[in-house]
Amino acid sequence: MADDMVLLSDPVIAAISTHDNREPAVDASAGTGLRLDRREARYNALLHYVRLGLRDRLVLAQRALPPHTHLLLVEGYRPPGVQHQQYTAYADLLAARNPGWDPDLVRREASRFISPPEVAPHCTGGAIDLTLCADDGTELDMGTEVNASPVATGNRCYTSSPDISAEAAANRATLSTALTEAGLVNYPTEWWHWSYGDRYWAYTNSTTALYAPLATDQVVTG
Repeated sequence: MADDMVLLSDPVIAAISTHDNREPAVDASAGTGLRLDRREARYNALLHYVRLGLRDRLVLAQRALPPHTHLLLVEGYRPPGVQHQQYTAYADLLAARNPGWDPDLVRREASRFISPPEVAPHCTGGAIDLTLCADDGTELDMGTEVNASPVATGNRCYTSSPDISAEAAANRATLSTALTEAGLVNYPTEWWHWSYGDRYWAYTNSTTALYAPLATDQVVTG
């Protein structure tokens, strides 16, 4: 299941050209009815921002969900500095645990959980980490927590993992159907990570990326 995946560390992703369409970054929850979770706010104060095109597609996906089921947005835009810090910390951890790995293998294995900064979808404003919740805010069973690593879960965080309950598999299918039909693509090692307009989306759709990385001041000014 893992060996034939195209990961964000693969050269084919970095080789994809980007022509930013200058869409603004907007507050995903403002006036949309989309629910926002703040669990990552201590690391990233700008997590509620996404590109306009992604925001509009999330609204479409929400409308396609069954009654009493809601998208719960966990993290959209991530500043480049935060991305670099998180990637480096995880890559260093893997290297320390696996002293026989060369740098290329460390990079590839790290990218199963967090993208190398230079191709990071979240830095473009075109990616979103999210899950499903009920009317009262209770999160649905998705098989793992959001942001659970492959190492910690025995790869149960992989979207197509067979090692989860029937209920969790059904909930993942519900999420996947709504987001796919709205035009998003999934990163297959993380059931919660979906994107539109970034390099990984462009690779999946055989086209050019619509969104380049944004500096923090570009997000705040929109």
